[in-house]
Amino acid sequence: MKKSTLLLAATLSTVTAVSMADNSFYDKARVINSQPLYETVRVNHPEERCWNERVEHRGGSRSDSYTPSIAGAIVGGVVGNQFGKGKGKDAMTVAGVLLGASVGNDLGKRPGRSYVTSERRCESVDNFREHEELVGYRVKYRYNGQVFHTRTSQDPGKFINVRVSVAPTEGANYDFREYD
Repeated sequence: MKKSTLLLAATLSTVTAVSMADNSFYDKARVINSQPLYETVRVNHPEERCWNERVEHRGGSRSDSYTPSIAGAIVGGVVGNQFGKGKGKDAMTVAGVLLGASVGNDLGKRPGRSYVTSERRCESVDNFREHEELVGYRVKYRYNGQVFHTRTSQDPGKFINVRVSVAPTEGANYDFREYD
């Protein structure tokens, strides 16, 4: 909007307000009916819900070292040496070493023991609640024999203040100067 249009609108509203101030007054009107107005309001009250959960933990491999393989080879060699005779004794010892090393390697890579713990888990859950909230009053009042309606923020009681403006009807030639 142009500045000149805004300036014109502001000037006209000021002139109108000043003119009306000269020809208006305040009075009381009788309230016929006053009804409270309610609005349903929905409010979120988030809640934290927690529970205990069982969690299973599996142990990793027991060892990444060569110790199980070496120990298996030694035990396998000793056992193999007990069964052979002559040149077969050497073959049984070698077979025992290889088999023992393989078994030791497999045992070393076997997972450790698993165990279960209880861990607390929590989450936020929306919890909406609705309630009625007073937002104002619908007021029906009578002034000078005529019935009017309005909305107020407070209950007016038996009477409501009104501003009365007096002006000639359209087309009349008048000015606002005071005459003695």
